[in-house]
Amino acid sequence: MIFLKTDEEIELMKISNTIVAKTLAEVGRNIKPGITTLKLDKIAETFIRDNGAVPSFLGYNGFPNSICTSVNEQVVHGIPDNYELKEGDIVSVDCGALINGFHGDSCYTFTVGSVSHNNVAALLESTKAALYSGIAQAIEGRRLGDVSFAIQQQAEKDGFSVVREYTGHGIGRNMHEDPLVRNYGSAGYGLTLRRGMVIAIEPMFCMGSNKISLSKDGWTATTNDHLPAAHFEHTVAIGRDKAEILSSFDFIEIQ
Repeated sequence: MIFLKTDEEIELMKISNTIVAKTLAEVGRNIKPGITTLKLDKIAETFIRDNGAVPSFLGYNGFPNSICTSVNEQVVHGIPDNYELKEGDIVSVDCGALINGFHGDSCYTFTVGSVSHNNVAALLESTKAALYSGIAQAIEGRRLGDVSFAIQQQAEKDGFSVVREYTGHGIGRNMHEDPLVRNYGSAGYGLTLRRGMVIAIEPMFCMGSNKISLSKDGWTATTNDHLPAAHFEHTVAIGRDKAEILSSFDFIEIQ
């Protein structure tokens, strides 16, 4: 079931998503060689709680931490642990926060120091560009397939592959709501988008093959060829003329 949000509810969702964006900025300030992903998790949890919210991910279907930290070939849902980030790593930090009864959700792939491989930088740029290509289609009257196709088209243009097993989603009082927002599809097909819908758009691109496997921990998805993957995500409200981004990367990128 799709839950349409009122203008007042969307305003509440801006609050939860702003906390998520600021949490990602706080995590980003601390990303450097030698820090563990578990330390980043503690930083995120403390920041979320200090801002009056609770971590959406902690305990969700048994997930043990407040953020997902997916390093290098890890695509999504990486569990923070004692791994020390190294110069040249990339780490996708996925974060959610709940306040006033509504969830926020966003993800950003950070570089640790400088990446030595030009294709890694290109992978991040392409995945982020695809996010905004998808958002540009999130307009009342368009089809969900328009969003999906725009993302897939960006990947194929840039020579990367799209992860198919994981998708974006509706979001609101529940962390995951209908509809599924795939990162591949056909323009002009699928659900007609309506004002009041709020969705999380989250392209996940692989440098090589999009074949992935689930790790023994039951959460972490990893590329089979061990080449890097990137993940960017915004929560957006469907608009009449343009989508409204409820989360923001501005807090991260001005650091």
